[in-house]
Amino acid sequence: MNALHLYVHIPFCAHKCHYCDFNSHARAPIPWRAYADALCRELAHWAGHPAYRGRTLASIFFGGGTPSLAEPWLIARVLAAIRAAFPCSHDCEITLEANPDSVSAERLAAWRTAGINRLSIGTQSLNDRELDWLERIHDRQQALDAFAHARAAGFANINLDLMYGLPEQTLDDWLDTLNEAIALEPEHLSCYQLTVEPGTRLARMHNRQPLPLPNEEASLTFLFATRKRLAEQGYRAYEVSNFARAGRHCRHNDAYWRYRDYLGIGAGAFGKFDRGDRGAIRYGNLRGPERYMRQLHETGHAIAQQEEIPPRLAAAEAVWLGLRRTDGIDCRAFAVRFGATPWRMFAETLAPFAARGLLDHDAERLRLSETGLALADDIAAAVIQAAR
Repeated sequence: MNALHLYVHIPFCAHKCHYCDFNSHARAPIPWRAYADALCRELAHWAGHPAYRGRTLASIFFGGGTPSLAEPWLIARVLAAIRAAFPCSHDCEITLEANPDSVSAERLAAWRTAGINRLSIGTQSLNDRELDWLERIHDRQQALDAFAHARAAGFANINLDLMYGLPEQTLDDWLDTLNEAIALEPEHLSCYQLTVEPGTRLARMHNRQPLPLPNEEASLTFLFATRKRLAEQGYRAYEVSNFARAGRHCRHNDAYWRYRDYLGIGAGAFGKFDRGDRGAIRYGNLRGPERYMRQLHETGHAIAQQEEIPPRLAAAEAVWLGLRRTDGIDCRAFAVRFGATPWRMFAETLAPFAARGLLDHDAERLRLSETGLALADDIAAAVIQAAR
């Protein structure tokens, strides 16, 4: 049976930034002990589930929210409970998302002792003006110090999250941040364009007074300049927005893009596992931390929704996610999983994009061309629509 991947959601933040649409909640005080109890109880529930029981974990990812805000004993306790519930591979990738303002030498040492071997630091920018606009509660120097402290603590696998396409940000502004980040020599960089997500405070601001965001042409200029600069410095674009040194891609996120099974625990977390008929089942937990903890205490699980994904739609989702990868989709593996290659299943939908030079395909691989990157979302939407 294929390896399993585990996501642990820590939903608490010191402050919720205006652009954030993740399940994050500012609380004071934060009920860390009750939340740790709930996570351990949920682990026990899923450890006995037929889809997950006995499977080996290849990656564990603490995301948020702000996992670095958690008391270090919580991370250690949850990791101990995970190891008691599931076998872990000898080289299991264990990531913790950290914000610069909640990184310290003491916390870094505690995380290392607990078993964290990869950090993802939410830097976002190395420009104080941009950080202020983004409502980040750290400044440029804190971000640089957090990275230095992480290196001193022995972390040899670090990602920096960066964001471009901010209001009035010039390409030179962005390249200044990118070049300064490159100079730190992280193993991985995630570079995302700012998106105005529905329901966020930023969306309400934008609706009241449109923000001076880059148009489509400018956005593509940012994207391709980013890819060019990182390639020059030895960072391979293994996904649309993610770049890594050799052997340092994020195995956890790559599992999502490969449509692998994953287990999600915590408030608002999602999980997905294959059915026996080539379809899949996806579930989502209650989003509110208090409701999540209460239901865990009462029933042993916190599932708020469950969706049965029929085989053809599951295949379409696998195409949507797989096309984000630079290597694209392994057609033979796809055929084993879904009974036919992606081209055979969705030829009518994919052929017009291939005719425009947006897709490359042969017997081995289906992938976006370099020009196809700009229309990745349109291609994905067309495939999903064809499967419904």
